Amino acid sequence: MTSSHAAAHVRPDSYVTLHYRIEPLTGPAAGTAFVDTFLDRPATLQMGIGQWAPGLEALLLDRSEDEHFTVDLPAAQAYGDRNPELLRWISHDEMVRNAPPDTVFEAGDMIEFVAPQGGRYSGVLKTLQGDSALFDFNHPLAGIDLQVEIRILGVL
Repeated sequence: MTSSHAAAHVRPDSYVTLHYRIEPLTGPAAGTAFVDTFLDRPATLQMGIGQWAPGLEALLLDRSEDEHFTVDLPAAQAYGDRNPELLRWISHDEMVRNAPPDTVFEAGDMIEFVAPQGGRYSGVLKTLQGDSALFDFNHPLAGIDLQVEIRILGVL
């Protein structure tokens, strides 16, 4: 195949338009896509600003437009291992302050919290007990080996 220009390669500061599918290889959701842009519009990712975990971004580096590949990625290289310190008890009052009015809280709900410095972070409600609840602030894919399929459509 000849072309009037060389295919662009992904650099640490590139913008990448791509289709991708991420499927857990382990755990209760194994074999079910966590995200799949092949079914809809492609995504655009700005490298180096934390939109993707570093291990996922590393899969793209030095790849070129039109590449299509699938990689099995161990948990430690994807979203890391689960961190037990990210399981935290939160008061009912704090939950109410961070949820829409009249929210009925149930295990499995994801609630977004505002950090003291103004940032936002999400946690999954694991269990309610009295006036507090146990939340898991690990990434949902932490501790899970993944299969990642990627088709690079464009690189700027």
